[in-house]
Amino acid sequence: MANVKNLKKDINYVLGDIIEAVYLFEMSTSGKPTDETNALIDEAIGTFDALITKVNAKNVENKKAHFKQINVELEQAANQLVAKINDLQ
Repeated sequence: MANVKNLKKDINYVLGDIIEAVYLFEMSTSGKPTDETNALIDEAIGTFDALITKVNAKNVENKKAHFKQINVELEQAANQLVAKINDLQ
């Protein structure tokens, strides 16, 4: 079960770093939150909740494929969030 533990850590670290990047953007530009940055943070938190729920699912037939799919979803979500951060002005 070490892989599940590492997957949970990866989800936490990746999405935590994305939220931190949003905060750094806020500090370096306006110094306060905007509607766009708040939406990005909410989306990152929602993604975190969804992925952790999938990791904790007990009724999975093929666990290896299930966790591999979660890892792919994490990568896709992270790439989309980073692209949205890069598009902020």
